Amino acid sequence: MKVLAIDTATENCSAALLVDGRVNVRERLLGRGHAEHILPMVDELLRDAQLHLAQLDAIAFGRGPGAFTGVRLAASVTQGLAFGAGLPVVPVSDLRALAQRAMTEAHCTHVLACLDARMQEVYWAAFEQRDLGLAQPVTEERVELPASVRAPPDWPTGPDHGGQPRISICGAGSGFASYAERLPMPSNWGGHVHAGLLPRAQDVLRLAVPEIEAGRLFPPEQALPLYLRDDVTQSPRAGH
Repeated sequence: MKVLAIDTATENCSAALLVDGRVNVRERLLGRGHAEHILPMVDELLRDAQLHLAQLDAIAFGRGPGAFTGVRLAASVTQGLAFGAGLPVVPVSDLRALAQRAMTEAHCTHVLACLDARMQEVYWAAFEQRDLGLAQPVTEERVELPASVRAPPDWPTGPDHGGQPRISICGAGSGFASYAERLPMPSNWGGHVHAGLLPRAQDVLRLAVPEIEAGRLFPPEQALPLYLRDDVTQSPRAGH
């Protein structure tokens, strides 16, 4: 399988290329200027792999939520590349990609993914680790005030009889960095908050592969961004 993934929804501008089980990555933290970097990253990955775009099986992208211009950029770049090469696309939630990163790096099984949405709000959703170690949503994605963020009521956070937490819960994302004092954090989480984590293309890629294997692919014109503040704009359900 050969799949390209890109993500520009946050300060983390990244691209990842899967070629027959091997993943190569290009990544930069940027305050702005994602449009100047994402295509050179893609070109470099393809050149190093000695591949043409048309030789890929699909293009995956972080469809948001995130910064308006960044989410729109990822969708438009994906759409343009996919149209030109005749490839299908796979939209993946950036909150889900963030949760996947937390599960991989922080070994959490339950993640509250929370990104700074500006305007004193956050994008957030809750995820649990399921089959194949993949993050699966257990709440809808929302844009709300930080005080509205809640862990699902069925997440048992108290200690078991051995004195250890029953499940591994953590918070992840820039929302916890920006609004730490307003986000309600259960005291028995033990301070497991990873505020510095952002979505990455390699996590988008990991979540896209099962979608591709299952045939849940979309034509290029459905490479659409998700704007949680705009109910009119919708995205395909794949990657939710």
